[in-house]
Amino acid sequence: MSPTSNDATPAPAPSTRNRTVEWHDPLATAGRAQEVDGLTFLQEIVDGTIPPPPIANLMNMRFTAVEHGSVTFELDPDASQYNPIGTVHGGVLCTLLDSVAACALHTTLPRGTGYTSVEIKVSFLRAVTTSSGTLTATGTVTKPGRRVAFAEGQVHDAAGRLVATASTTLLVFPLEA
Repeated sequence: MSPTSNDATPAPAPSTRNRTVEWHDPLATAGRAQEVDGLTFLQEIVDGTIPPPPIANLMNMRFTAVEHGSVTFELDPDASQYNPIGTVHGGVLCTLLDSVAACALHTTLPRGTGYTSVEIKVSFLRAVTTSSGTLTATGTVTKPGRRVAFAEGQVHDAAGRLVATASTTLLVFPLEA
């Protein structure tokens, strides 16, 4: 029988699961970024003074610590993040790393200054599943700059094993009011 044969009995449909995601208006929160410096803005997210960005709720990420040039997030992997072979999709880890690296840069920026990723290089070192437990990601600025900056990130699983790393280049620019 060829691999494309339709003679095989189909597998039973798996049980359906769902997850509800709620978030606050990101534009209301973004306005605060024009009023305070980056470190203050991110500290207000950690403290719960302002809500996190929608991507944090979507991805199960939590801002846990910020200081000048460094941030720490946590992420709880779940099956909704799985790829077809039963591990957390690499894009989840890439998003987590992009977020911590960029937010680390944000802690160094003055009021009214924004950034965007220009490039990111991610190295996946170990598969992640729900049994990996809470992931801890740290982002650190390696070279600040007025127009271009560089940062890196690392993700560890609950057992402390390094599962992914990234380095990134970011463009720095004034935010428009």
